[in-house]
Amino acid sequence: MNWLLVIVGGMAGAPLRYLTDRAVQKRHDAAFPWGTLTVNVLGCLILGLLTGAVTAGAASSHVQLLIGTGLCGALTTYSTFSYETLRLTETGTRHLAAANVAASVAAGLGAAFMGTALAEAVWG
Repeated sequence: MNWLLVIVGGMAGAPLRYLTDRAVQKRHDAAFPWGTLTVNVLGCLILGLLTGAVTAGAASSHVQLLIGTGLCGALTTYSTFSYETLRLTETGTRHLAAANVAASVAAGLGAAFMGTALAEAVWG
């Protein structure tokens, strides 16, 4: 039954990633991968919030499978982040590649900590 929760979450997360990426990229007509950065940071925020909720006993392991593994697993994308960073390097925009790596790591960690802190404030 657990696998079904992951599948259902993934069925929501994958189109959400695609639609969010396209909407954000359309607004920012630039070489920088704003869409991928957005979905990855959003996923980190959701995972931080979920982790805090599970730790506080406000969410079950089933919710963790559905939202954490399924939805966030399909929403976030390390492979696209890696590919886009490589493409930025290959096209001579190494400064954008470095900015992508720095922004992704800093904003992702910040969002995860913020989500955990928010969960602590609400359920802790």
